Parts: sequence; C-alpha cells; structure tokens
Amino acid sequence: MNPLTPLLDHPTRFIFFTGKGGVGKTSVSTATAIALADRGKRVLLVSTDSASNLDEMLGVQLRNQPVAVPGVPGLAVMNIDPDVAAQNYRVRVVAQMGDTADDDDIATVREQLSGACTTEIATFDEFASLLSGDAPDYDHLIFDTAPTGHTLRLLSLPKAWTGFLAGNDRGASCLGPHSGLKMQEQLFNLALATLNDPSATMVVLVARAETGSLREAARTSSELSALGLTRQRLIINAVFRATRPDDPIAHAIEALGQQALHTLPDTLRKLETDYIPLRPFDSVGLPALRALLSAEAPAPQADLAPRPKIPHHTLSMMVSKLAAADHGLIMVMGKGGVGKTTLAAAIALGLVREGKSVHLTTTDPAAHLAGTLQADIPGLTVSRIHPQEETRKYVEKVMASRGRDLNEAERALMLEDLRSPCTEEVAVFHAFSRVVSQARSAFVVLDTAPTGHSLLLMDAAGAYHRQMQQAFEGQSAAHLVTPLMRLQDKDYTKVILITLPESTPVSQAAALQADLRRAQIEPFGWIINKSLLATHTADPLLQARLQSEYSQYQRVRAYAGADIVAIPWVPTPPLGAEALRALLDA
Repeated sequence: MNPLTPLLDHPTRFIFFTGKGGVGKTSVSTATAIALADRGKRVLLVSTDSASNLDEMLGVQLRNQPVAVPGVPGLAVMNIDPDVAAQNYRVRVVAQMGDTADDDDIATVREQLSGACTTEIATFDEFASLLSGDAPDYDHLIFDTAPTGHTLRLLSLPKAWTGFLAGNDRGASCLGPHSGLKMQEQLFNLALATLNDPSATMVVLVARAETGSLREAARTSSELSALGLTRQRLIINAVFRATRPDDPIAHAIEALGQQALHTLPDTLRKLETDYIPLRPFDSVGLPALRALLSAEAPAPQADLAPRPKIPHHTLSMMVSKLAAADHGLIMVMGKGGVGKTTLAAAIALGLVREGKSVHLTTTDPAAHLAGTLQADIPGLTVSRIHPQEETRKYVEKVMASRGRDLNEAERALMLEDLRSPCTEEVAVFHAFSRVVSQARSAFVVLDTAPTGHSLLLMDAAGAYHRQMQQAFEGQSAAHLVTPLMRLQDKDYTKVILITLPESTPVSQAAALQADLRRAQIEPFGWIINKSLLATHTADPLLQARLQSEYSQYQRVRAYAGADIVAIPWVPTPPLGAEALRALLDA
C-alpha cells in the first residue's frame, strides 16, 4: 500500500507541507502532488520557499505562473518568487496614484516600496490570491513551504494584516500608499477564512525520526492550532530499519530513530501519522518521486566496489585559519536541517580554545544555542535575535525618539502605524546590523536562519546600503560604512556554507553561493556534515546511499574552490561542550 494512502483518499483542496529544514518536505509534497495527479486530479504545486529546488526535482523551470509538468498529466507547478511579486506589487500601487501624481510623488512612493517589508507583503499578496480563488481550474493546491520559522510567519500574516487593516485608514509608512493594502483587505479576509476552515485546508507536518525534528514539529503544531489551522497530519519520513545484525553503525542509526519515535511528544500522538521508509535513492526525477511513495520500491543492492576516499580537512584546521585574525564576523549559512547551529557552536568553542573572545548568536527563530551548548563557557557570550523582543525594543525606541514631541493623538497614530507586521522585519535587520558591527573588536559567530530567510536579510542589507548612498549623494561619504560593506569585506566577514552529502542540500548551498557572489560576498569555505563515508557500515541500504554521497562530495569540490571540511556521522547527537569539541578534531 502507498504509505500515504489515507491522505490521498481524503485530501482537502489546500494542503500545506511544513517542517524543519532537511526533513524532505519538497520530496514528500511533490510525490503527493504526482500521486494525486496520477489519480486523475488537477493539481497545482506551489513553492513558497525562495530556496526551493523543485526545478531540479522535476526538470522544469519554475516561474510565477503555473507550468505544466511533462510526464504528469494534470500537474502544474509554480514558484512565488519574492522579487517578481514585489515588482508586480509596486506596479499596482503606483497605478493607484492616478494621472494627477507628478514624477516626484511617484519617485517618493517607489523609494518607500524598495524595502524588504514590501517584498514580504507582496509575496503574501500572491499567496493570499491563491487561497482566495485565483486558481479555480485545480482540484488541489499543494504548498511546499519554507522551513518552519518562515512558514509560521507566512501563515500568521493573514491574521496579522486583517487585524492591522481593520479600522486603520492610515497605513504602514514602510509600505507606501495605504491603498496598496486597503485595496486587498477583502482578499486578506478571504485568505484568513480559508486557512481556518478545516474542510478546505490541511497542514501536513513532515518530520524525521529524530528528537529535534519531532520536537519542532510539536511546537509548530501548537502554534498552527493557535492560528486557527486545526486540521493537521504528521508524516515521518526516511524511517530506517537495519538489515544486518553485524553492522553497529546501522543498528545505532535505527536505535536513534526508534528512541525518537517512542518518546513522541504528546501533541503529535494525537495526529494521524504516516511513515515513509528511507529509500536507497535521491528523490530527483519522476521515477524516483513516484517510487518514494510506492509499496514496491526496489530493494537496495550492496555495492562491493572499494569504498571511495574523500580527502578533507578537520574543523579544527578551519578554525585555526579563522583565528589568525584578531576579530571578525563568521556567518554559518545553509539550508535548514544541515546542522548550522551545531557547527556554529563548535566553531565558537574552537575559537575560544584558540584564546579568542567570542560572541555566538543566531537569527534563526527555531535555533536553540543554549540547548546545544548545555553549559556556560568562559570566554563565550551567547545570545539570540528574537523577532518579537527586537520588535518591542524597536517600537519603544521609535516612540521615544520620533514620538517624543508629539501630542497624545499623534503618538497613538504612530503606535498604530508601528503595529504593521513589516515592523518585525525592520527590527530584526537593525538587530542584525548591531551584531555585524560588534565584530570590529571581537569574534562574532552568527548562526543564520535557513537559506531563504537569510537571503531576505541580505536583501534588507542591500536596500539599506542603497538608501544610505542616496542620502549621501553629492556629499562626502568617506566615513560611511554600511552592514553590506562589512559583509563584502573578506577580511572582516567569513561566510561558511554547510551542507549534507545529499543532492538537495548541495544544490541549495551552490545556489546560495551564487547569490552571495552576486552581492559581492565570497564564501570562505564549505563543510559537509554527517558523512556516512567516514563510517564502516556494510548495511545494503546505507551502502547504496554511499555512492550517492560520494557523487555529492565531488560536486562540492567543484563548487568550493577551497578546502573542504567533512564531519562524520556520529551515533549520539553532539550536544554539550565535550561532544562539540570532539567534532573539531573528528
């Protein structure tokens, strides 16, 4: 039987797949869309992840409009591209100004619409349109979403914007003319009603049989319920069963998975659950995607060829190179679920071991640095850029400065303006800028949010840089140093890309590197995490995956153009200072 037969037998019109990065959301959502189309349904698969690799999986170039998938009658795919959405939004808002607006007015509005919060509301605008009836030709709309933190932000926006717009005739200053929002108020209300209708919308939480993944799924389930999305289902992907009694590595991997399943959080025990076994192949191409959910997936054959060797450096070697400087910003970036938080903590401990003073922080809403370290470390300061807390401090600062000389009514209007959901994006960027500047006198190790959200932060840095250049146009800007300029300074900032030895994470890390280079930011190095090639497993399924892993290592060598660090898979999650230090020399 297809592992997802119950889901396929009773689908809703709108199905959201969400979960921690790296759990297989894109693979499972795409395989589900194909399975529904194979049953004769008309299906639109929508990616809301700016770092999506749907194009690679399906061999189709993604656009902002539906594109038919060859080989799957009835299936179309589209990507909500933030840049395209923002441009379309700007055109609509400027058109609202009418013929009476002069060039200066239009230029002012366009400048107001150049920030990162405009990109967010424009992306949401496209998303809300699909929920509110813009795709009547399809039986099902399946959303392959960004990793959890970004998805929760997206799904909370209908409630946030309808609450903000209700009775508000002024609007958010960061979005330009309020008509750009008010004209969509009915659309946002329809989107909210659709999300809160369990007969229309289902959320599928995708996780792996890992404690951290399942805990995050439980937190997400609770937060989604609070938003009114109560119809939920759980899929546990890549469940592994050892087949050789003499393979300790295989049995250690299976035991970890079974332990995680036996301690399933109570929130998840209440959900209907489906299990997908670990497959010996990568989920790229129609045959592999169809086989992912097939009950007759081929059994793996052990490869008797000599195990390939992978020349690589240890993490401590990379840290020694980083420690050659007196200070600097070290940004750990990559797809969700590749181990950024763990490796950021290990790098910070390595720098402390080298005698450096280090500030370790994160912009990832789902990251838990304290839980990774499990102890206070002399010489190491740990913090977190918490979006809600940063928003509160930002609002207080604005009210204390710009609102200081206003009367009570004017202060109330300003506070109402700051209730705009895009204020959070501005506040997080300000906090990020402060962290970047701290690296002038110490080492700052920054554990970033998953790729798509981090790129939005980079976009904000670019927008701010352009605004400062315009503000100083015709004046001396010799002392102007923006966050983007610091990120582009290879002596100041070292970007380290993290990937797993799998097709999707490697492709997304390569795409991230290309995006960084377009912003004139050159990565310092690559780390391949959780490498099975460094173990001695003889399990047929794991052996089959080793050949795929080696091909991914070769890809990384081609992309990196620098030394590669490889971290072996370990049977015990590296939590605590002692385990993290062991990673340095592994």
